Amino acid sequence: MKHLFLLLLTACLSFSASAQWSIFGKRQRMPDLIPAKCIAFKMPKSKIIRPKLYITSVGRSDYNLELLQAQVTKVAQHHMRFRMYDIASYDFNDLAQLYIQQNRLSEAKWFFLQSNNISRTQNNNKLTIANLIQLAYIKSAIGDFVLAQQDLLEARDIASNKGYLNDLLEVEKSLNAIQHNRFVSVRTDLRYDDALQTTAMVN
Repeated sequence: MKHLFLLLLTACLSFSASAQWSIFGKRQRMPDLIPAKCIAFKMPKSKIIRPKLYITSVGRSDYNLELLQAQVTKVAQHHMRFRMYDIASYDFNDLAQLYIQQNRLSEAKWFFLQSNNISRTQNNNKLTIANLIQLAYIKSAIGDFVLAQQDLLEARDIASNKGYLNDLLEVEKSLNAIQHNRFVSVRTDLRYDDALQTTAMVN
């Protein structure tokens, strides 16, 4: 009886152990983790946005001219701030042209001088000639024919030395016009003096 009990106990223990091993053996193995791929993050290439400067075409009333002057002045300040002197010289020339349209010769003369100073340093002979012709026009308009002729003679020398035939012809036309205006001015002054003398004699 004792031997039978031990035999049954041994059978139960062996069955329990085999059952446990069978359970562990059937446990599913977790799949291996897939290594994550390293994705390199690339910054998008940024484009440099440069400011675009627009000049609006407006009518030629005094109010519109003042608006256009303010706009061109802003553009000129931008170019001077960023040391774009070659472009700024043209801006000053444009401003002077606008002041001429308003018959504001003092302001026009000042901007022509600024444009001329820059164009000389930039060796922009074409613009220098144009500025000298315009300065001669202003000086002639205020009666300073001697200085006007000096500007034109300088412009003629530059055009001749550089072989600018069209500019040379333009300077010659301006010289003839100034000489004509000077002659007319002298005759007008003489007539005015004669009128004064005649009036004095009558009185």
